[in-house]
Amino acid sequence: MKKSELSVSGQVTSERLSHLKRQIETLRQALEEVRQKTCAFEAQLRTHLINELIEEQELTVLYKQQKLAKKEQRQAQKRKGKNYVPPEGLKRIPNTSKTISSESDQKEMKRIYREAMMYVHPDKFSMDDQKIDVATDVTARLISIYQSGDLAALRAYHAHIFSDQELVSMMVPAAATVAPTVSAYDYLEQEKLNLEQALAQAKNRQTYRVLTTYNDPMTFLEELKAYYEDRITKLRRRTRT
Repeated sequence: MKKSELSVSGQVTSERLSHLKRQIETLRQALEEVRQKTCAFEAQLRTHLINELIEEQELTVLYKQQKLAKKEQRQAQKRKGKNYVPPEGLKRIPNTSKTISSESDQKEMKRIYREAMMYVHPDKFSMDDQKIDVATDVTARLISIYQSGDLAALRAYHAHIFSDQELVSMMVPAAATVAPTVSAYDYLEQEKLNLEQALAQAKNRQTYRVLTTYNDPMTFLEELKAYYEDRITKLRRRTRT
């Protein structure tokens, strides 16, 4: 820092602080603009891929359940020896097993289920492992309730998802924050650095790069469909009973 930027007492001048604040505000606006464009584009893609996204998540949850069941069976076999007869593994619950009382209830369940899945699907949080874990747990519970055919329980869990403050705050991208340091200038410098890093990360997100480099960004939809078709095919094989 130049001496001209310091007052006689050694503190940063108000002009320097004001300049830093303007830089931070510019970064915040740029970050918000990138996030808004990315979120809008991803929402548009998810609208076209909702069936694939839901099936992929259902199969992923089932695959994890089956792996856990097999692990528990192996452990039980080791404990009980060669005479142990393993229980039947987990089986995928077909849609036809749902005990919904009427066609209108079935439509309502599907609507509620899809709406909630669009909101909490782990695919939305591909750059945040902690949020992915939370979203995976929520969607696993959502899938379980939906497959049980209990409309009242699904309505209750849907209301919980959209009213739980911790979940709601998680779904909204948080602004970069930093704990206060010894001086206002140091704090603002760190906040500026955080915002620069967040902006670089946001611009490096695949969907944003598609949005800004493809002549027609919606052609990316075909790439995504091919990816999910391949993944779903593999998961179907892995979960076949």
